[in-house]
Amino acid sequence: MSSSAVSQQLSALQRSTGIALTERRGRTLVLTAAGTALAAAAATVSTAMAAAEEAVARFHDEPAAPVSLSAFHSAGLAWFGPLIARLAASPALAPPAGPVGPHVRCGDEDVAQQDFPALVADYDLVVAHRLPHDPYWPDRVTVTPLIYEPLDVALAVGHPLAGRSSVSVADVADEPWIAGHRGFPLAEAVNVVAASAGHPLQIEHRINEFFVAASVVASGAAIALLPRYTMAPAPGSGLVLLPFRDLQVGRQIDVLSRPEALLRASVRQVLDELRAVAGTHRP
Repeated sequence: MSSSAVSQQLSALQRSTGIALTERRGRTLVLTAAGTALAAAAATVSTAMAAAEEAVARFHDEPAAPVSLSAFHSAGLAWFGPLIARLAASPALAPPAGPVGPHVRCGDEDVAQQDFPALVADYDLVVAHRLPHDPYWPDRVTVTPLIYEPLDVALAVGHPLAGRSSVSVADVADEPWIAGHRGFPLAEAVNVVAASAGHPLQIEHRINEFFVAASVVASGAAIALLPRYTMAPAPGSGLVLLPFRDLQVGRQIDVLSRPEALLRASVRQVLDELRAVAGTHRP
């Protein structure tokens, strides 16, 4: 630094303390007693700042630091268990001394689409979903695309269409339907079908929880759109899922996070493992 820059810094520091910190002794500028006391305190502050920076660096690089993860219900059902198993079984995370990989803390958060970004205040990683034509996530969150999941028509096994390999929009346009509550990501999916059909659908029930919707579908009372991968019906469920042959409808599943969260090694590890779990569904 130039002499004038040093002088400016000293003058600013002296104004902030309200007391003389330097004095002239002949042609030499020396510290006053107050200046000496402040210099000693500054050394302590400098040491504390260095320790804080080192602690932050260790935190960022610590592979065992816990990671909090939220997901809407169907994603949590499909991926929480396999993710935890992968983290526990990964050789890179379980050396002879014992597991040192990240401990993931899972929470289920099924919220309206506009409320997903706010969850990054409480979780390191947030699994969220939206329809492709819906507004994109706000700039304040970091977005990692996970998968695109098609939505198929769910029918009772006894439905006249259940034996087909696919259905057209015309086949199901006049059926009674189940839709989600307004404001939730998949509530508008049925409108994509309605737009293709050219008239509104007959919405008999509004149910967000897929398991509840599936039970109503299995009764034969209505049909619904269900996710192809995360809600694939188990044998004996009384359901079949059939794709549209003349319409593409699905949801985009993303992971939202605070920008600084991805600086942590443990968060990046969990995100990589989550992408691997979700990737088993990619065609």
